[in-house]
Amino acid sequence: MQEEESKNSLDNKKALLSSYAKYSAVGFQMFAIIGAFAYAGYKIDKNRQSETPLATAFLSLAGVLIALYIVIRTLRKIKP
Repeated sequence: MQEEESKNSLDNKKALLSSYAKYSAVGFQMFAIIGAFAYAGYKIDKNRQSETPLATAFLSLAGVLIALYIVIRTLRKIKP
């Protein structure tokens, strides 16, 4: 009886850890996408020597939108 309870407890802990890993991976993925787009915009603005960082602003916004799309699509696939 106790063996079954400890096995269930261990299974629950593994499932909880698995869900934490899935959701934290989504967060890191979102961070990486936004960071990559912002960095690309920064480099474009730096090479163009522009006074206003329009490429950084637009690419950062595009990165946020793309990251949100990917996160929503990923979360629909993850079964709770």
